[in-house]
Amino acid sequence: MSILDQQRELLEHLIPYRMRAVSALDHALRLRSQWETAPSMTMFVDGQLVLEGNLNAYTNPVIEAGLIHARALLEFLGLCEKNGTLANRENRRLGDQGIEHFRSDQGPLKKVDVECALARYKGGRSEAEKALLTIFRLTNKKLAHITENLLHSPKDLELTPIACRGINSLMVSYLYTPLGLKAPKYDVPSRPRDWI
Repeated sequence: MSILDQQRELLEHLIPYRMRAVSALDHALRLRSQWETAPSMTMFVDGQLVLEGNLNAYTNPVIEAGLIHARALLEFLGLCEKNGTLANRENRRLGDQGIEHFRSDQGPLKKVDVECALARYKGGRSEAEKALLTIFRLTNKKLAHITENLLHSPKDLELTPIACRGINSLMVSYLYTPLGLKAPKYDVPSRPRDWI
């Protein structure tokens, strides 16, 4: 597969898939936050009951997978956590794909500068940085190690959705728009409910 074919596959399939996973993370957090204890849940596929349990059977894996995809997209943009602050990745491992491997009519795209990334958020710079750092902290400590409840902290529950919405916005602004491409559809299709 040529480099152009690989990049087309990334732009049309893999990156949109990851962006949808980040949107699903945001949706699952909002859904789960409606109850202190997970209510019962049944899942039907083509009219057939396939799963019974509680809401955590859906939300927990969606949240965990979404966090991993969120981190992968941040790293793709060239961002990382370094000594408790948001920083730019200096090096890539062999085989890693990053935004700088893509080229627009104006030349190669650049890793997203930390200050530019934080300036894109509607809230303050500090809140934006904390939100993005939450993704790195949760994936480094809470998913990679057996620790207390994944999103036990009210601050994590507040910052993670902020990060989710910002990550997809960064992908559109710094990858798709400079390449002259239409943003992929990444929102989670769902029926509106009064309680979501």
